[in-house]
Amino acid sequence: MAYTNEYKCPCCGAKLEFSSTAQKMKCPYCDSEFEVSTVQDYNEQLSEASGDDMSWETQADNGWNEGETNNMRIYSCKSCGGQIFADETTGASFCPYCNNPVIMSGNFSGELRPDLIIPFKFNKDAAKSAYEKHVSGKSLLPKVFKDQNHIDEIKGLYVPVWLFRAEADANMCFRAEKKRRWSDNNYNYVETSYYQAVRKGKISFENVPVDGSQKMADELMESIEPYDYSQAVKFSTAYLSGYLADKYDVSSDDSIARANERIKKSTEAAFAATVQGYDYVSCESSSVKLKGGKVQYALYPVWLLNTTWNGNRYTFAMNGQTGKLVGNLPVDKGKAAAMFFGITGGVSILCLILSILLGLLGG
Repeated sequence: MAYTNEYKCPCCGAKLEFSSTAQKMKCPYCDSEFEVSTVQDYNEQLSEASGDDMSWETQADNGWNEGETNNMRIYSCKSCGGQIFADETTGASFCPYCNNPVIMSGNFSGELRPDLIIPFKFNKDAAKSAYEKHVSGKSLLPKVFKDQNHIDEIKGLYVPVWLFRAEADANMCFRAEKKRRWSDNNYNYVETSYYQAVRKGKISFENVPVDGSQKMADELMESIEPYDYSQAVKFSTAYLSGYLADKYDVSSDDSIARANERIKKSTEAAFAATVQGYDYVSCESSSVKLKGGKVQYALYPVWLLNTTWNGNRYTFAMNGQTGKLVGNLPVDKGKAAAMFFGITGGVSILCLILSILLGLLGG
């Protein structure tokens, strides 16, 4: 057991002091009083629920089979530095990320062979239709955008993804509050009660994805999730025919921080959801310790669409398995301003009418 001579107030967080008069621990700021044993138990729980141990086994020995890469070629982008690999029959004249010309630089020499691949379910026509649906019906989209905007290139790309799986032992302390309100002829009252909710347990994570490409923004890749992992198959170069595949340039070790962040947030959210019946809940401290952490290397299908309009380039991504498409569109500033002033003008007129009515009623 760890002992300390400094105890924090569970209500306001200030340093508690021992009151010889009350024979209790007392907060000099909010005047809350606690039994010594209560404060000791509170601090012990906070101490237990602190510090994470989120280590992973990232060593892999999945090399390429002899002769498997003979018909694969590397395409290098001189603009963004990306290296894309594909079978020798695949044409690749533009980089799927930045739309600049790419050149075939030579034979493929891989680092790790992917464990799994999720094959494409949607073709190029489906990606184009999804984009056209995405840009239709947008009230703030410039009128000329659909006419003058054109799709520069649509590329089917397998994006490298690290899949993390582990079991987490979690120990968390939550600060919870309940408020009771009442009034009399003179005052309104609010009574706040504070509670410490402790949650301990296990939670398993399967296939937490972190993309292994610096060129693919994490936010963009996560926006087109989820992928159905049950449809993943053992990797074969046959699935690459007609598509490009990005070589990972972010290692599994360098992806651990992102995986841990996603796992920790998901764990805290899952445990916080069990603390019910309160007006306010926040996590005071948490401890997440991983067991059996392992990593797999997979390729996920993505359609990338690059469009240009008014001198600007817009990139859209579509989940090649589910058809979910995301991407930012330009906003007509004139329409946005008209809508804003229309709303504020309507509110002003409503306020004017209400003030006139109140004046008439008062008269």
